[in-house]
Amino acid sequence: MLFDKVKAFVVLLDGAGAGSEPVFSGGQAVAGRVLLELAGPARVSSLKLRARGRAHVHWTESRSAGSSTAYTQSYSERVEVVSHRATLLAPGTGETTTLPPGRHEFPFSFQLPPTLVTSFEGKHGSVRYCIKATLHRPWVPARRTRKVFTVIEPVDINTPALLAPQAGAREKIARSWYSNHGLVSLSAKIDRKGYTPGEVIPVFAEIDNGSTRPVLPRAAVVQTQTFMARGARKQKRTVVASLSGEPVGPGRRALWQGRALRIPPVGPSILHCRVLHVDYALKVCVDIPGSSKLLLELPLVIGTIPLHPFGSRSSSVGSHASFLMDWGLGVLPERPEAPPEYSEVVPDEEVAAMEQSLLPLLQDPDVSMEGPFFAYIQEFRYRPPPLYSEEDPNPPSEARRPRCMTC
Repeated sequence: MLFDKVKAFVVLLDGAGAGSEPVFSGGQAVAGRVLLELAGPARVSSLKLRARGRAHVHWTESRSAGSSTAYTQSYSERVEVVSHRATLLAPGTGETTTLPPGRHEFPFSFQLPPTLVTSFEGKHGSVRYCIKATLHRPWVPARRTRKVFTVIEPVDINTPALLAPQAGAREKIARSWYSNHGLVSLSAKIDRKGYTPGEVIPVFAEIDNGSTRPVLPRAAVVQTQTFMARGARKQKRTVVASLSGEPVGPGRRALWQGRALRIPPVGPSILHCRVLHVDYALKVCVDIPGSSKLLLELPLVIGTIPLHPFGSRSSSVGSHASFLMDWGLGVLPERPEAPPEYSEVVPDEEVAAMEQSLLPLLQDPDVSMEGPFFAYIQEFRYRPPPLYSEEDPNPPSEARRPRCMTC
């Protein structure tokens, strides 16, 4: 308006840095303030705040009711996941207050529900969270402003179900014009089900081409968006990453020993929403000329919490070792070997070079040989290392040491 006294009216969230916005998850508190800047004194009836989170799906389909009659069927569904209302300024019923010119801030805070759905934007649906502030003044249209915020629900892949290997096998007889060209078989395996964006999926696969034509193996990570409303479903599939192998000739066999397939920056899986799902799968297929492709699908879950480097290291290493043993890609030694001697690892030339590099340091008059570093070297310099068979990693304590029965 030309003579509007409101110079600025925005919603600001605490924790927002320069060029970045805060990200929330279920159970957290959302805090911020409504900024109102006036060019002159203004009468205000109320200032209200509403926070809303909603999952919404909508699509249309063409239907035929006869030979010449057609109509459009609409499907729509919505679910409220967050609903919060607050009054930041209320003089009273039917009353107003006059705010002086300048800057005014009205803080707010509310708690999110313990479980939420990750923010999402799709072709036929979305999950959106926003905060709307409404300024009511007498004889003036209401002024509104809104702020969208992001919610990401944590998906931890460090669970037994998501750390379990995934495997499958398929076979198909290549046919064209009622003629059999032979059997094509495919088996594939990955070391776990859960991954995070940026990780590399090592794909292990075996392609056995018993047909008379060359075939082409391929692999891809596919995202499937599923929208649900009024008992109907609508799906949209997108390939987010892919790789192609070398052609496998007739009567030949090919083996993928961990072909790398990197996951790009994609949204996490959404598995617990009533109106929409976001699922991922690794699809390994073999293109057969003149026939339909041979397809094998392994489920994936894209999470937000990556694999712990220490917490699940032993279990992941053990499962990875058994995983390689099952595919004949590794052989574990029967008994542990002694560590090699230092002279076997470092050549004599490198030892001489290190001595020459230390010589100027030892000749420096400012460096004293009485320091703790050189004392440590001199203490262990002439001691031979213990034999491998004599080193006990778990020596018995004094309390548990057996005593002589004749004493």
